[in-house]
Amino acid sequence: MFEVGDKVAYPMHGAGVIKAIEERCVAGDITRYYVLLFEMGGMKVMIPMDNGVDSGLRNIIDNEECNKVIAYMEQEQGEEDNNWNRRYRENLERIKTGNVYDVADVVCTLSAREKDKGLSTGDRKMLTTARQILISEIMLASGKSEKEISDIIDNILSNNNAR
Repeated sequence: MFEVGDKVAYPMHGAGVIKAIEERCVAGDITRYYVLLFEMGGMKVMIPMDNGVDSGLRNIIDNEECNKVIAYMEQEQGEEDNNWNRRYRENLERIKTGNVYDVADVVCTLSAREKDKGLSTGDRKMLTTARQILISEIMLASGKSEKEISDIIDNILSNNNAR
């Protein structure tokens, strides 16, 4: 169970803070919800407490893990499928896991593809989403600003693409 004030990550959305726990009457049943506010974009999401963990809600990584994610991004990434449909599905599944390393993979591989071959509209949107999810978690975990994290990621991607 999470508490008000906990910093959490939610798949496909990124990292935020549990601002409240509220009760709502839905179809005659009282249901308790986590009210999650995302730093980036200011979006608010209500997640039923009964299936919070099942939906992928988890504590964010710590500052030490942030450094590991950044080091991981500096490593050479694997090749992606050339078939757009398969690549899109695989990347979407990686983002849905909520695993920060899977999201970092999507950012790195799509950024490399963008440099080499360009991106389709769908790939570009996925890259933007993955970057936002990654930046939000590292930002919240490290205490650094969105710009600082974005600059770090851009520097890593630039160095990776220079290889």
